[in-house]
This record gives sequence, C-alpha cells and structure tokens, in this order.
Amino acid sequence: MTIVATRSGKVEGFERNGVTVFRGIPYAAPPVGSRRWQAPQREEPWAGTRDAGTFSAQSAQTEFALATMMGERQPANSEDSLYLNVWTPGCDDGRRPVMVWIHGGAFIWGSGDTPWYDGTKFAVHGDVVVVTINYRLGPFGFMHLADLFDGAFAGSGNAGILDQIAALEWVRDCIAAFGGDPDRVTVFGESAGAASVATLLGTPGARGLFRAAIPQSGAASWLSTRDRATGIAARVVEKLGIRAGDSEALLAASTDAVLGALPAFREDGVTALPFQPVVDGTVLPEPPLAAIAAGNAAGVRVLTGTNLNEMTLFTVADPALATLDEAGVRNRLRIAFGAAGDALVESYRARRPNVTPQELWIDLATDGVFRIPAIRLLEAQLAHAPVWSYLFTFATPVFGGILRSTHALEIPFVFDNLDRGRAEVLTGAGPERQGIADAMHRSWIAFARDGNPQHAGLPEWPRYDIDRRATMRFDTRLELLEDPAGEDRAAFEAEIATVTP
Repeated sequence: MTIVATRSGKVEGFERNGVTVFRGIPYAAPPVGSRRWQAPQREEPWAGTRDAGTFSAQSAQTEFALATMMGERQPANSEDSLYLNVWTPGCDDGRRPVMVWIHGGAFIWGSGDTPWYDGTKFAVHGDVVVVTINYRLGPFGFMHLADLFDGAFAGSGNAGILDQIAALEWVRDCIAAFGGDPDRVTVFGESAGAASVATLLGTPGARGLFRAAIPQSGAASWLSTRDRATGIAARVVEKLGIRAGDSEALLAASTDAVLGALPAFREDGVTALPFQPVVDGTVLPEPPLAAIAAGNAAGVRVLTGTNLNEMTLFTVADPALATLDEAGVRNRLRIAFGAAGDALVESYRARRPNVTPQELWIDLATDGVFRIPAIRLLEAQLAHAPVWSYLFTFATPVFGGILRSTHALEIPFVFDNLDRGRAEVLTGAGPERQGIADAMHRSWIAFARDGNPQHAGLPEWPRYDIDRRATMRFDTRLELLEDPAGEDRAAFEAEIATVTP
C-alpha cells in the first residue's frame, strides 16, 4: 500500500502490475443540497488516511445501452460523484508528464472507471501519470437554469465544464505528490469528452491548466445558445411540475425525478444533443471556437482527428435508415444545415454516384458532425500553437463489418487496452490490431512527453497547415495523407461558415 498527502488529506492506494493506483479521490465537495447546480466547491479536508481502493459512484445518469459492450457493470450512480482516479509509475519526485482523460457519452452518460480507460499501459510504457475523472452529466451538469430562476443558478448550464476545471486545478495542486509534473499536463478525451477538451480550449477559466490537448472525435462546435438551453430547461421544469422561479422546489426534486423528466425530449421533437455546453455569458462569454481563434489557448499544442465512418455506430440503431431514400437524405441535411443541405447532398453525390442513400448519409453526417468541426478547430488554433491531425481508418469486422471505422473504435487502441473491457466485441480479435495500438499509443505518449506525436515507428508527421493539411492515417498501413477527402472539405467550406450540429 502507498500513502500520499493531497491538499485535503492523505489517501492510500494499491500496487497492481507495477503501477500504483488510487481510486475515488474527491476533487470537489459533493454537489448536493444547496450546492446542486452551483459551481463546484473545494472538497472538505478529512482526518486520518482515506482508502482509495475503490471507484466512486458514477455521476447520476440513465442506463446506457452501450455500457455493457464496453465492459461496464452499470454500478450505482449518484449526484455525489466528483471524484478522480490516478495511475502512476511512482509516488516520488519524478515530475512525469500527466494525461487527464475526460470520458465521453453525449454529455449524459459515462464515467472515469470504464475498463477501456485504465491507465496502466500509459504508466508502464510511457512513464506517464494518468488521471480519469467523473463530472456532472445531463440535467445536473448542462442544464441552463439561470434565466428561469432569476440568476439563482448562474453557470448551471456549464456545471460539468466547471467540474472539469476543478479537477484540473486539483491536478495542478496535488499531482506532484503522485510523481507528476503540473506544468506538463495533457488533457484528452473522446466524443463528448473531446468536445469538453475543445470547450476548455475556449474557456477563460481553464487558461494555464494544461499545455497540450487531444480531442478525439469531437471539437468546439457542440454547444447550445442561451435561448435553446433555456427552452430545454423549461421542458424539464415543466415535466417536474415546478413553477419557474421556485428554486426551493427544484432543489427538493429527487435525482430519479429529474432523470425521469428526460424522455420528454424524445416526445416533443428535440433533436441533437439536449445537454451540452452553453454560451451563457458567464462561463462561456462567446462560442469556444471564436475564443480559440482569438488566442484563448495560445501556446497549447493540439492533436486532433476523427474516425472514417463515425456515424455508423448511431445509424445502426436508427430504424428510419433502412428505408432512407435520396429525399430523406436531403431532408435530414436541411434540418441540420438549412439551405446549404441541398448543395452538400449534390456535391457529395457527384463524387459517389453508386453508393446507397444510407451510405451517402453516413459520409455526410460523419463529416458534418465530426470531421469538419475538427478541421475548424485545427484552423482556429494553428496560428497560436503547433497542431497535428490524424485519421483512424481501421474497419472492424464485427457484426458483418457494417460498423467499419466507427465512433469510439479507436479508444482501446489509444490506451493499448485491447485486452480490457471486452474490447474485442467492438474491435474484433485479429492480430493486426496490436500494431495499430502500438503506433497510436506511442504517438499519444510522445505528444504528452514532448509536445509532438512523431515517433520512430511512423512516417514523417509534419504539423497541420492549410496548404498541405497533413494527416496521419492509423490503420494496418500507416501513412501520411495530404488533405484527405479535400473536395468534401471544400464543399463544407463553400456552403457553411460554422458547423454546429
């Protein structure tokens, strides 16, 4: 057993596979009672030594169907969930690079204890300290209540982002005792976790807390306006039977009651992500992408990219896709992008004359929701720091190959956890996987250590710029691409100034 002193008290971890692990360390006070929907407050100190051998409860959420596939046990969840976990090669003065992982899950699901996120391999292979966190989700982390309750819950629409900032402040204050260097922090995440990372790049309150960022399949374009977020909050409040302005009644509502209000979104036609960061004028004074372009994250190096067929994971659960025709594709694009939708369909169809409407939709949606926003993030930051781009194209053979290079598929490769959390259910079990994992895992380590993802096992990987748009392809064949799918990129550039799903 190993005991470490944090800013609020001692914690006792355990050794496993040559790595010291700490689970369930509080980084903020429980956001319950009067602290519900408020900015996180510092954790209370404790006497004696706190056992850090078990994970905390997950943040309050509804059941997640994909959790079983990812190896999760669907453990208890709670509003008392602001805890983090640490994997370290040694609790000494090693001043190692630190990697802080922010989980995904559409801002309504997920946790830092998923087996795919186990940091052991990073610690062993890279001499890196890994931190995973929980943060408030869904209505507890991203419900903008301030305009319904006379400012009583200022910042509530970004409480989850404020939790992430609080966790990074804990890392700044405490990680040296765990063998980490608070001046060499890389924050990384996937999907909503990647969107969180990108949002932090554009959040004034996060400045100086990390020196590098890796958003995987998510960028700075997933956000709500204040009016949209207020409308969504109003639906929850109405479903709960609470009068706007009655903050006491809202605080008294049970966790289950608040979560039980969420099906209303499927009933009344609210689409896209109901809960996501909000341009509220408080935590986010302006859209993150605009802040990034203006230099909010000057000096922070960025590595970002996407998977080739992101949307297949979502469309397999979409029964309407089976009968989708060309008119349906156009209608979906009009809903997402207005008048530009027709031009985009025509442009993509001209280069894909023989694909089905379903395949056309997957390509358009993958680009519109994931790839183009990632490119916009690269373009916004490249004037302020070096940036790099990747494309993950490995096609999984599972389920008859229909998922191809789908959303979230790269995660066990990045962590080199192909043997954890039933990863083979999504990745398949072929031996060719390990070479891809080796290449990606080493790149992420190199980026955390040196601020550059290049390593000896890759072709030359130059920085991203608007001339070459150099992009490293990760697959059974590793190769550098220049402006991949450039005509598709140009089509979005010509039709849509800002991509916001």
